[in-house]
Amino acid sequence: MKLAAHSFIALLSIASIAQGAEGISLFDGKSLDGWKAEGASTYEKDGKTLPVWTVNDGTIQCTGKGFGFLRYDRQEFTDFTYHVEFKMAPKCNSGLGVRTRVFDPKQSRATRPSIYSYEIQIVDEDKPLSATSNGSLYRYVAPKENALKPPGEWNTIEVTCVGTKIKVVLNEKTIVDVDQSTIDAIKNKPLKGYVCLQNHGGNIAFRKVSITEIKSKSEAE
Repeated sequence: MKLAAHSFIALLSIASIAQGAEGISLFDGKSLDGWKAEGASTYEKDGKTLPVWTVNDGTIQCTGKGFGFLRYDRQEFTDFTYHVEFKMAPKCNSGLGVRTRVFDPKQSRATRPSIYSYEIQIVDEDKPLSATSNGSLYRYVAPKENALKPPGEWNTIEVTCVGTKIKVVLNEKTIVDVDQSTIDAIKNKPLKGYVCLQNHGGNIAFRKVSITEIKSKSEAE
């Protein structure tokens, strides 16, 4: 029982995991350098073709038109903490992809993070908790609680992946803490891949997007 009470981070310490105190910023606050739009990247309005993804006032803005992703294209990650702050419009539907692959619209379902690897759901709705609720590992694991702030307020989410262990902390509350090797539906999910942001309906802004790679002591030395 005492072991079960240990936090995920404490378990990482027991496993001799070492990580730097500062993450790598994935967003410079001025441009989408290093990011690649996949799926719907433009939409039509008043006879003009406009981008789905833009940068404004130090944030990444998504209009929510169409369906697709903004993937960090410079490298893949294995063990890490993915840190994102987001602010939604009412009824927004979005998400974060981790350990994912290049999204191919011609094979859209097979290459979606929620099928190939994991999508951490971001959605403004008030329904009983399920595997499609806000903060879930979409399709597979329901969150322990709804820790989402109301539309118009900034939320902070961190997704930590170390080996087969996955933890999601939303607004300082642990809402998912699982070992995929113990769940048949996800036990063969990849242990390395890209990270991304999702476009799936409704405006959403992102800021302070960073990643901290986690390495064993032998790798860090």
